[in-house]
Amino acid sequence: MALTMLLAALAAVAMGPSWAVAQVAEAGTPMLQNQTASTPPAFGLEVRSSDEDIRDFLTRHLNLQRYRSLSDLDETELTRLLRDADVQARELLGTLGFFNPALRWSQDKTAKTGTLGQVFVDVDTGPVARISEVQWQWLGDVADNTQARGQRQAIEDQWALPVGKTFSQSAWSGAKNQALRQLLAERYPWGRILHSLALVDEPNNQVRLWLTLESGPAVRLGSLQISGADKYGVLQVERLARLPTGQLYRQNDLLEAQQRLVSSGFYDSVFISLEPEGSPAQAPVKVELKESLRQKWVLGVGVRSDSGARVSAEHTHHSVPGLHWRSVSKLSLDKDLQSLSLNLLAPPDSNLWRWNTSAKFDREKLFDVPLQSQRWRAGRTQLGERIDRSYFAQFDSADLQGDLQPQRQSISANYGWTWRNFDSLPFPNRGLGVGIELGSGVTLGDQREPYVRWLVKGLGLMPLSPTMGRLALRADVGSVVSRDTANLPATQLFWTGGDNSVRGYPSNSIGVTDSNGANVPGRYLAAGSLEWQRPIRRKGQATEWESAVFVDAGAVSNDMGQLKPKIGYGVGARWRSPVGPVRIDLAYAPELRKLHLHLNVGFTF
Repeated sequence: MALTMLLAALAAVAMGPSWAVAQVAEAGTPMLQNQTASTPPAFGLEVRSSDEDIRDFLTRHLNLQRYRSLSDLDETELTRLLRDADVQARELLGTLGFFNPALRWSQDKTAKTGTLGQVFVDVDTGPVARISEVQWQWLGDVADNTQARGQRQAIEDQWALPVGKTFSQSAWSGAKNQALRQLLAERYPWGRILHSLALVDEPNNQVRLWLTLESGPAVRLGSLQISGADKYGVLQVERLARLPTGQLYRQNDLLEAQQRLVSSGFYDSVFISLEPEGSPAQAPVKVELKESLRQKWVLGVGVRSDSGARVSAEHTHHSVPGLHWRSVSKLSLDKDLQSLSLNLLAPPDSNLWRWNTSAKFDREKLFDVPLQSQRWRAGRTQLGERIDRSYFAQFDSADLQGDLQPQRQSISANYGWTWRNFDSLPFPNRGLGVGIELGSGVTLGDQREPYVRWLVKGLGLMPLSPTMGRLALRADVGSVVSRDTANLPATQLFWTGGDNSVRGYPSNSIGVTDSNGANVPGRYLAAGSLEWQRPIRRKGQATEWESAVFVDAGAVSNDMGQLKPKIGYGVGARWRSPVGPVRIDLAYAPELRKLHLHLNVGFTF
């Protein structure tokens, strides 16, 4: 700090008398508690300004507030305090970029707000100072490494205080911290701000900025130093982390490795860091783990939008004896849906592929039409940061009463592919996601009918501005290609409607009406949604809540020419909760002439 101030003073002398070093006022002096009725204050204080934020800022931070409680204060001492307050007020306004304010202090001695009356300060901030020049200096490997040229250029291009931008002390601090974070994010975890300087030309309301960043050496990852891997082994940690020796350091790689380990379910907490004493050529990576219990039970009570109260029980065994796979068994019960499932998942191989098998049994009531189904699946899956893949064989059996046909069964081979490119999960602001499901199979029974089933899903988020929020566009399109779908299980066809499709309608309520008047699934699906999500602001600052306005449309048919969409629209709220996004939507379905409340937790794609 002393060196910085010395350099600033020398720079001020070199630049001439019109330049001064930007002063940083201590904006955080605590105010005293309210006076008791028996001890009247010495004086009252009122800040008058056309800008409410300026008025509140000075009222909150002026040290003058502290002396209102001194009952023995006289006029001479008050005059001295007002001179000091004038200096401090100008310093405080300087932190906001106002270096030429006009302050007028006055006193009404007849006011009964204190023994010395009422003190007023009228504030005219004058024009705010703007950036006139930004000078960069780079030291260390980043200055000469041609491979780091793009990183260096990105830091300069994304600098938060470019020429013409208004200056404030908080913006200056924030811009420096952002530039340092960008430097530390790739190649240079030991980088630092070596020197920074803001020179203020007060008469012209201009600020010149100097920033020197020292990167240090480029760093590559060394061996993993793993602690806490007692029950599930070191090999699994290495495979999930995927941090090979010699890889160039990227902060995001460590964060993604940490997320993979946590989301695997085997670890309650994971902390990954770079050993600061290591060699830049191979810096050791510390992986500190707290493993999950080998077995755990989770009991839940909740509410579904469509069917009311719900209870569930889930048992997880992280290493089934003799098999060493993870098993998850779950039972869920509510008025309309009873579900029992078992999922077995193998440890990942070196490419993160995992064998898995599952079984699921459902009993569901759809508009008073019972559906009993079961599904058996076996295959492999790979979960990545941006791309998920899976291939599996599947057996389906479904009995949809009211369809007046016997139970239908099928067996199929399937492939699933999901691509995500969102800026931040689980609270994305921009990005795109695409999911593809493709299956080919044959019905079982007396009549064997081959079929192909495909489904494509898309979600796009387009930001508008910090105050206007973003647009969310979703689309689902699918069909079953077969000469005859009469013998196909209902679970291999399509319904729509509900929380994640056409809001305003109950779940799976949009289908095809058969000859008996029952709502049954169809072979073609088309659904979409347009939603405007806007942050809810308080005193100019964004809160953890957002508002939403949306319109949904969806159709199911057995004939492409008969796809007539049903519309739902409404309003909602979004909450960035500690457990993930919470969606609350109130939607209206014109065809039903009813309002429907939808609740949903989490972001999945």
